[in-house]
Amino acid sequence: MDPDAARTFIRANHRGVLATFRRDQRPQLSPVACGIDADGCVVVSSRETAIKVKNLRRDSRASVCVFNDGFFGEWLQVEGTAEIVSLPEAMDGLVDYYRNAVGEHPDWDDYRAAMEKDRRVLIRIAIERAGPDHSG
Repeated sequence: MDPDAARTFIRANHRGVLATFRRDQRPQLSPVACGIDADGCVVVSSRETAIKVKNLRRDSRASVCVFNDGFFGEWLQVEGTAEIVSLPEAMDGLVDYYRNAVGEHPDWDDYRAAMEKDRRVLIRIAIERAGPDHSG
């Protein structure tokens, strides 16, 4: 699958499962909301203390399976290298992430305060491979 086709799908479908690698190389899976940033990376918001963030700091390989809101039907998997952006640098990206996935927040100051309180980070995954290219 062409990475641009994957980006188009993810812009319209935000539910997914992020796979990272534990220290023993077994997968660690997390349900996530995802989107696409201005650079074409898959973006996920997380807490600085989350296991997925710790895993990605040690091993930046990541996969995300994204599916439609109805769960059954169309889906795709993207794989790539993740970058963790911490606060304060992450704040603009976290605002864009929310806008793209949910829309306008009723109180952006409140949102920003919550991001700081929760110690949020932005996970950015550069798409290196996307699929499937066929079904069945």
